[in-house]
Amino acid sequence: MAFRPLTARAPAVLLREAKPLKAILGHAQRLAHLQRLLETQLQPAAREHCHVASWREGNLLLIVTDGHWATRLRYQQKRLQRQLLEFSEFAHLTRIQFKVQPPTVQSSAAGHSIDLSSRAAETIQATAEGISDPNLRAALERLASHAKPRD
Repeated sequence: MAFRPLTARAPAVLLREAKPLKAILGHAQRLAHLQRLLETQLQPAAREHCHVASWREGNLLLIVTDGHWATRLRYQQKRLQRQLLEFSEFAHLTRIQFKVQPPTVQSSAAGHSIDLSSRAAETIQATAEGISDPNLRAALERLASHAKPRD
């Protein structure tokens, strides 16, 4: 008896038919709709810094990129709440919370890469040979060892 794999289905079909995925997709679409409504009431400069995180039991949680924008939005909170109450989606809005969450930084941008020419490495190594402090000498030798060999 030979194994016959199931035929592949398009991702869009899976998202519409599989119950767990359908629920996740529905929730994501609902949050995207609430985000669009929120953006109509925010100042243009604040739109990229404020995102809807959740909407439950009259409580709207907004993620803000930094403390500066969180403070600005807290000053405008009452006005924003009044304006959002005009939408049927926010009919039971009782509270807006702001949570500061800086955008994630990619690891490659966070670390520093050392591009050291062989000539610079030779100069650092020569300097290290003239140093009497063993810790400083070892540090300079480690630095010199980062030289990239020429192709």
